[in-house]
Amino acid sequence: MSIRFTAMARRGTVALLVATGLAVATGCGGGSDDKADKPQTSASASKGSGSNPSAQEGQSETPLAELKGTDGLLLQVTSAQRDSGGFVTVNGDIKNDGANSVVIPAQVSGDETEITKHGFSLGGATLVDSKGKKRYYVLRDTDGRPLTSTGITNVDAGQTIPVFMQFPAPPADTTEVTLQLPTFSSGSIKISG
Repeated sequence: MSIRFTAMARRGTVALLVATGLAVATGCGGGSDDKADKPQTSASASKGSGSNPSAQEGQSETPLAELKGTDGLLLQVTSAQRDSGGFVTVNGDIKNDGANSVVIPAQVSGDETEITKHGFSLGGATLVDSKGKKRYYVLRDTDGRPLTSTGITNVDAGQTIPVFMQFPAPPADTTEVTLQLPTFSSGSIKISG
């Protein structure tokens, strides 16, 4: 891996940490009792309704792209959101449309030692900006763990599992990229935000 890419990934991680810190600081600021009650109501509504994790909320029902994998696996991309912190979060669902339980191929984690030493993940995913002629790899935290869904080793027949991946953001004028995940077909997605 080049020093330039490592520096870009670190800047993206630092930007993510700063954005998270600002969000926490903003959320912890003073205010009236009405504002303090609203997040609690929202959180309890999510728990009671049995909805998907908050990373999946607010997504369109029509997938941006469907990437077909092996043995009936399907990755449906439901959103690709640009954040002011300098990264793009891609959300979706891995579905098993087959009749049998399927083990997720190890290639999906990628082949970089830094990522694979932390266990199974979607760390092999990349975003390709054809316009800018660049490939963006999954971001990592300060310990080298990929900023993606982790620990998904198999998918039962008919099961759907929500997933996410975070990448450095392409330039603001790039709105369409290609998502690639080893053993899955590629798919073109539009970035919002």
